Amino acid sequence: MRPVFVNIRCKPGTSYRIAEEIALREIHSELYSTSGPFDLLLKLYIPEGEDVGKYINDHLLDINGIERTETTLTFKAF
Repeated sequence: MRPVFVNIRCKPGTSYRIAEEIALREIHSELYSTSGPFDLLLKLYIPEGEDVGKYINDHLLDINGIERTETTLTFKAF
């Protein structure tokens, strides 16, 4: 499994609903509300052999109210 972080920008007033919908899908390892240009920070594990972009598109980006995402791939944990 490959850990990936996704910053999520939500339409105004939708971040709590979006966080709840993500939680119900049980795809995340950790999910935080954040300050700054993004509203939520999601840590999830991509199954081996899965395409990262397709996995995120299929499991996250169909949630209504998500305006933008920024994905950070990880390489090595220290």
